[in-house]
Amino acid sequence: MKPMPGNLQHGLSPKDEATVSAIRVQSAPFKGMMKGPEARGGYDQMIGAIPAAADISYEAAEVGGVGGIWCRPKTASPGAAILYLHGGAYVLGSANAYRHFAGQFAARTGTAAFVPDYGLAPERPFPAGVNDAQAVYRALAAQGIKKVVLVGDSAGGGLSLVLLALAKADTDSGKGLTPRACVVMSPWTDLTLTGSSHVKRADEDPFLTQGALQATSALYLGKTDATHPLASPLHGNLAGLPPIQLHVGTSEVLLDDTLRYAEKVRAAGGDADAHVWEGMPHVFPSSVGMLDAAEQAMTIMADFIKEKLSA
Repeated sequence: MKPMPGNLQHGLSPKDEATVSAIRVQSAPFKGMMKGPEARGGYDQMIGAIPAAADISYEAAEVGGVGGIWCRPKTASPGAAILYLHGGAYVLGSANAYRHFAGQFAARTGTAAFVPDYGLAPERPFPAGVNDAQAVYRALAAQGIKKVVLVGDSAGGGLSLVLLALAKADTDSGKGLTPRACVVMSPWTDLTLTGSSHVKRADEDPFLTQGALQATSALYLGKTDATHPLASPLHGNLAGLPPIQLHVGTSEVLLDDTLRYAEKVRAAGGDADAHVWEGMPHVFPSSVGMLDAAEQAMTIMADFIKEKLSA
């Protein structure tokens, strides 16, 4: 793949190549199957298997009227938080299932992380998730948490980028708090599904298919146009955003969702570093403990978060 200016390329080790090959074989019977609420149990079981970090406590709580889970390290930075928005194509996922993944970020940064149970389709379609995420963010600021980094994966990555733009707009209007930064993994930035990687990477992606994404986006959007900037952040105003770090694998259909978004931010004068990992599948950092690349990416993301929170 030809590198683009501003993108950082990471190679594929023989060990990780063998592991990804095994993942591809294991996931083949289920590829593209998780496309409706009936898959929530299986999805949560899969995500819940992410290893728990040491010395993290979990606390059910409500922030801004939205339930979720705090992931707290024994010693946490005062006045700072990570707001983690989970993936699941706006139909799947839960705070409980994602607590260990968010806890990995909390442990590696020494910062408490909150994972909200934002509204999911079809019961609560667009813009319920956006409204919930914004309510949580505003409540964190109202509670005196002045240093916040947004983190998200897949659909939650897209939602994080939507929230980033909304928070920036609030600040521009003289109210609210701008996040220190945003970190996203394999973000779904364009619900029109027009990125060329939907075709070019279709066979390589072990998990996602364009058909499954079409099904979940239909449940989420209803009659809303897929280019709505609060659904597809690629189509929003990307000028003046805080620093963004993005991670994506070359073996996923959402590759172009990352590359095009990062390129558009940079064209608007912003700071967006896209880390492109050769041979890696969708949200590969969740395979911490299995993939060397996952550990490397987690270290890069944690260092970035710590740097922005301490600035």
